[in-house]
Amino acid sequence: MDRLKELELFVRVVETGSLSKAALALDLSNAAASRHLASLEARLAVRLVERNTRRLYPTGEGQAFFNRARAILNDLADAESEVNSATLDPSGTLRISASLSFAMQLIAPRIGDYTQRYPKVKVHIEASNRYLDLIDNGIDVAVRTREMEPDSNITIRRLATTRRILVASPKYLARVGTPQDPSDLSAHQLLVYLHANNPNELRFTQGDASVVVPAPGLLESNDGQILRAAALEGTGILVQPTYIVFEDIVAGRLVPILDDWDLPRLHINLAYPSRKHLSAKVRSFIDFMVEEFERYDYERKWTGQQGF
Repeated sequence: MDRLKELELFVRVVETGSLSKAALALDLSNAAASRHLASLEARLAVRLVERNTRRLYPTGEGQAFFNRARAILNDLADAESEVNSATLDPSGTLRISASLSFAMQLIAPRIGDYTQRYPKVKVHIEASNRYLDLIDNGIDVAVRTREMEPDSNITIRRLATTRRILVASPKYLARVGTPQDPSDLSAHQLLVYLHANNPNELRFTQGDASVVVPAPGLLESNDGQILRAAALEGTGILVQPTYIVFEDIVAGRLVPILDDWDLPRLHINLAYPSRKHLSAKVRSFIDFMVEEFERYDYERKWTGQQGF
């Protein structure tokens, strides 16, 4: 049996709590994965994992061995990464996680430029409006809109800050009228993104003044593009981060509302598993996205008032 493969499998089993997930991550059959784990336990003459009805978990000896095995694998990955980075030749599959809106508007249009610069990298985008566990899902880098990660093993690199704003189509405003004050929203139809913090209320600030207004949705969805499409058709007032609707505002398809009031802002970060030395493919993508955001001056565009 391959001792390195045994270590890789065992570490994946402990990290995911599942033999089948570990096998999938290493492109092994369940039977082969089971043989690797059994071989490792037989060679060490100790039981490394226990099973219950839901998941696998390490024994006391298994946890101690896991800590050493993971460190060994990380050191090996670091050594390979240093060589790879030194050659400036990123390769392999880069797995990216982002919301559908961010992936559509800010990643997918840039993949051609990125892969032209790094032709040995193949890109996989996992579009999800929920935060996926990076380890369990084999994600190399994720785009997230929160200030910090609850897992200390995750590193974040800030891309930009964006306002959240209210917009509606000219057709809707011509039919219903334009709110002049947050209290006016009670007479309007709202399009509400369900994954926002407290989606059914809006916390406005203006200087020292603040007000909280209810935000019941005529239409609620877990995806911003569904709500954007409804707003463009004149269904109601949309509440979204500026980056999702910026081009629509520039084109006049959507009109900012109550733009002199602020909603809580979002911090757009790249999140990735902590490692002293990043792989060349991950480092290249992070540097590429930071460069693109600086080149297009997105933070200035997204944090300013949108009433051009």
